[in-house]
Amino acid sequence: MVRQDPLFRDRGALPRYARRVSPDTALELGTTPWVQEHDGSAMAVGEQGELAERLGYGSFWLPEHHFGDVGAIPAPLLLLAAVAARTTRLRVATTSFLLPVRHPIHVAEEVAVLDRLSGGRVILGVGRGFRGALFSAFEVPVAEKRDRFEANLRLIVSAWSGEPVAYHEDGAGGSPKPVLLAPLPVQRPHPPVWVAAFGPKAVAQAGRLGLPYLASPIEPAAKLAENYARHREALPEASRGEALAVPIMRTIFASRDAARLGEVREALSRQAAALARAPGPAFRRIAEASLEDWAIVGEPEQVADHVARYREDLGMTHLVVRAQIPGLPRELAEGSLALIAERVHTGR
Repeated sequence: MVRQDPLFRDRGALPRYARRVSPDTALELGTTPWVQEHDGSAMAVGEQGELAERLGYGSFWLPEHHFGDVGAIPAPLLLLAAVAARTTRLRVATTSFLLPVRHPIHVAEEVAVLDRLSGGRVILGVGRGFRGALFSAFEVPVAEKRDRFEANLRLIVSAWSGEPVAYHEDGAGGSPKPVLLAPLPVQRPHPPVWVAAFGPKAVAQAGRLGLPYLASPIEPAAKLAENYARHREALPEASRGEALAVPIMRTIFASRDAARLGEVREALSRQAAALARAPGPAFRRIAEASLEDWAIVGEPEQVADHVARYREDLGMTHLVVRAQIPGLPRELAEGSLALIAERVHTGR
């Protein structure tokens, strides 16, 4: 049973489209990989996508992360192609495809190819990036990332819509001919585009573009309410009546073993302490918040109750389960995912 005390104090700060979500509307459940310490083979990520689909998850999400460690994923679309090849209905998605460091025509082409390969199952989560090394390596001025992000996104969507990406004179004296993207995506007018955002400017930019805001897994609950208010205020008037997706990513672990739950809480607390030392206010906030404010750890019924409160107070339509817990054996992560799918998704 859902507790009556609100997870967020100020209900007036919630987006109007969030309040219209019916409790009878099915929650779309997705997950991220839970094993990333591998050799980068297609088999490892494909197996996880295959299991996610078998457990009842509707989407499988990969970030884009460059340089430095075994968790680097510089080409998420390639890995998602491997997932698409081993599944039939699972949507393949990026949490933050970094548009400022990519050529927009290449992005439009590659996403269109993946959408066709998967039979129209792509969700493109896009972002700006924040690590200085990223912009140094790709020779992109940090000050330009927001403008480049928006300009590239507009060109990508225009290309998917069949608008010319260039004009070319074919022969002497001939009139310029339009250059069109090929192939086009299966999904029309184009695959769903969600915007991953941290800071207030990025959240407002997502709203101004009329696109759903994909919440970070480390934002405390109260910050989420603030971000959704900012997102709503920035929406164009024409978009405020639309039932936009409200996707939220949370670190979640479910178990009936009290000792195991304690171990997971300790591991996540250590992870939060390490993240808090990273530069940027988003990482500092995680140190100031309680574990329960950004992660959901408990018995399956407790997890379901917590998720229901997110549904009630934020109108969450999509829950992306961040399943990778530091030091957690693979079989326990998969057992947790099964419990979450059974108790949260199906309600059994």
